[in-house]
Amino acid sequence: MAEVDWDSKTVIGQKRTVAKVTKKDSELNAARRAGAVVGTDKKVAAGGNKAHQGTDHQRIAKLDRDNEVAPPAKVAPSVGRAMQDARMELKLSQKDVAQKINEKPSVLQDYESGKAVPNAQILGKLERVLGVKLRGSDIGKKLESKTKST
Repeated sequence: MAEVDWDSKTVIGQKRTVAKVTKKDSELNAARRAGAVVGTDKKVAAGGNKAHQGTDHQRIAKLDRDNEVAPPAKVAPSVGRAMQDARMELKLSQKDVAQKINEKPSVLQDYESGKAVPNAQILGKLERVLGVKLRGSDIGKKLESKTKST
């Protein structure tokens, strides 16, 4: 066997010194007086989401501003006016028309106020129910009835 130094001191069960974090100036000063090694680090992004720290968020925001995408087109005011006129002529409420086209009344409100993004399916349903052209050129013109007369 190799030579073993039996005179060396082996300590079992001694606690390892762990760095202590303090927020108080008095404890910090006491540690300095005792001669302990003191490191002061300020947390820059304390309490924030680590995914959005520092310059990454700012860089992404700048890229977003540089690549401005035009917002989607809204329904023309003439379409909303034509819908409203046709609905009033048929003496229907927004709720009644919404039920007939299987949509929420809020969807119909958005179309009439010009806030909605146009959807061809919804406009087609509205054209059938109201009997008014809402797409293309002749907006507001009455649709010809396609009934067969024999």
